[in-house]
Order: sequence, then structure tokens, then C-alpha cells
Amino acid sequence: MPEIGEIARIVHYLRKHVVGKTIRAVRTQEDDIIYGKVGTSASAFQKAMTGKKVVDARQQGKYFWLVMSEPPHPLMHFGMSGWMKFSNDDSAHYSKPAKEENPEWPPKYWKFVLDMEGDDKCEAAFIDARRLGRIRLIDAPGEELRKVSPLKENGPDPVIDKDILTVDWLAKKLRSKKVPVKALLLDQANISGVGNWVGDEVLYQAKIHPEQYSNTFSDAQIKQLHDALMYVCDLACETLAESDKFPEDWLMKHRWGKGKKDANKLPNGAKITFLKVGGRTSAVVPSVQKKTGAVAGDVGASEQEDDEETEHKPTAASNGLAGNGSKRRRAKKEEQEEDVKQENEEGKEDKPTAKRTKKGSAKQDEDGATAKKIGQKTTAKEPESGRRRSARNK
Repeated sequence: MPEIGEIARIVHYLRKHVVGKTIRAVRTQEDDIIYGKVGTSASAFQKAMTGKKVVDARQQGKYFWLVMSEPPHPLMHFGMSGWMKFSNDDSAHYSKPAKEENPEWPPKYWKFVLDMEGDDKCEAAFIDARRLGRIRLIDAPGEELRKVSPLKENGPDPVIDKDILTVDWLAKKLRSKKVPVKALLLDQANISGVGNWVGDEVLYQAKIHPEQYSNTFSDAQIKQLHDALMYVCDLACETLAESDKFPEDWLMKHRWGKGKKDANKLPNGAKITFLKVGGRTSAVVPSVQKKTGAVAGDVGASEQEDDEETEHKPTAASNGLAGNGSKRRRAKKEEQEEDVKQENEEGKEDKPTAKRTKKGSAKQDEDGATAKKIGQKTTAKEPESGRRRSARNK
């Protein structure tokens, strides 16, 4: 799933190719999930955008939008596999796949194409193969979008909301809940933009174990976590999520390709292991990330090192699995099953809503973040994933 840095990259290219120009024409393909689940349609989008000038492109976490010369404004979310491509700029994709001699245009899985006025004759296309993205039209003043749904239900952005996301704010947030700290970071209702790899990098840089309960940290640890959150998110956005520009000792550079020789070590030799936190694969460096308080559940070394638990770098070139034989087949089957569960869960979402139950309440945002309060006990299911621990692991 594109995270805070990848969205910053798209906003950069929108400002480069789209902002300041008028949309000459719009092509759309009807999709009752990507448009329909959030109360709009391809035809309504086409009508609203045609002939309008794009004033700005902005971001809050994993959401991004175009500020138009007048409402409505398109608000977008990529889900798991969405992206934007530009007809005259093949560097717009952060994973930098091999350049095609005759690239297909419109690109495969396109949902809309904006034809911009101007000498460069640029077109911008929104694509989404798995249809977990969302395209909304927000009828509100451009400066007020963050005050209306769904943005108002999401937490502050670590890059643009530094005046809100202070050390004191983070301390209060952590100590108000008893959930694994990684689950708290991934919940978009708490903090916008942190996904799986960013969350793991932040916790590694802060020397914090992902399973440790959020209300067990000292003031010094919370300061370390805040510093790491700002550092990782700032650099991810400044580099436009180009991993080649990340520091060589970052966990993100070495967490992929499990099962390959020396693939699970940092440059200094520190071992990387893997465990599940809230159904998501988490990369951990045990020699650095010590448990200093109560944790959600201990995972033994044998489970952490199990070749069946495989995670891949999200690039066009990463299609295979490390390892061999039955373990590789089981790993691929597990990954596919988790993807199906995730699609089923996220495909049910419309917009952030609050539903009452007899035992308490539940609040769910676009990414699947859910917090349920039952009596005095609070639990949280991490965002972006509808995955459940299989019966085999229980």
C-alpha cells in the first residue's frame, strides 16, 4: 500500500504536470466500487472536472486531493495497489520499473484520465488493479476539506501537522490506550500516513519492540519514538519515497527477500526476524528492539524465522518467493490467502462511520482502522488489513 512518502511523490508530480492548468477533457470508466462505494460515479466525476482549473494538489497521510477553481474537489485514496501515471513522465512511478518502448496508454486498469491544456500535452491517469482505492467528490471550500469527512476522522500528518503531533500529544495518545504500539501507529484514526514499512522503520529507529503495549513506555522512550516518527516520515517525503536515497542502514533496505542468503541481516550483521502484529508481518531486529514492558504476545524464534512467513518489497520486479519446495508453495499460498481476506475486508468499506452495538461502539476509517470499546477494555485492529491470524497459528 502506498504510504506517506509515496503519496508525497504523487502530489509532487501532480504539482509538476497538473496544477495551474485547466482540464481540457476527462475520460472515465464506471466503477461501482471505486466511485460507488463513496457515493459518486464516473459520470459525475467527469462532469465536475471538465473545464475546471486545478489550483493545487495536497495531502494528508494516505489521502491526496486536487483543489479546483471551484467545488467539488476530487479526494483520492490508493488503497492497496492504486497509483497515478503521467503520459509524458515515465519517472512518476516510485518503484521505477523497466522503461517500455511503447507504453500502453491509457494504462491498464485506468479509472480516469485527465487531459490537461498546455504545450506539453500531458495526461494524468488514476489506475487501480484491485479496486481498493476510492475517488470522492467533496462539495466544500478548498481550504475546508480537512474539516469534513473522511479527513476529519483521520489523525494528524507527521509532516504537515508538527504543531499538533508533539511529544506531549504522542505521550497522551500512547498512554490513553493499551494496544501493541505498532497497531496504534498503523491506525489512521491516530496518525495519518504510517503504513507497514514506515511503522517498522520508525520502531526500529526508536529501538522499540512492535508488540509492546502503548501505555508502558517511559518519557525517554516516547521522545525516541517521536523523533523517529518525524525523521522517517520527513525523509520518506523529502526523497519522494525513492528507496535508493534512503540511508543504507535503514531496516527498509534489508527487510525484503526473506530466505535468500544474508537477506535477513543489516550491514552491521544484526539479524532481522519476522513476526505477526495484528495480522501484519513485522520486521524486527531483536538485538536493538528490546521488550521493556508488557507485550501483546511473545513470538518464539522458530515462528519468527519460519520460511512460511514471507514478505516482499512492493515493486514490479518482486514477483517470486525465496526458498524452495513445499515451503515456498505454502508461503505463496498463505500470502495469497491473506491478500484475498484483505480485499474482502477493505472492499466492504464505504466511508468512515461510527456504528453502535450493545457492547460498545466501533469507529472505522477508509483504511480499515477499527477501535472497539467494550466496558473498560479497549482493543484495536490495525488499519489497511482485514487479515486474521489463521487457525493454524492460534
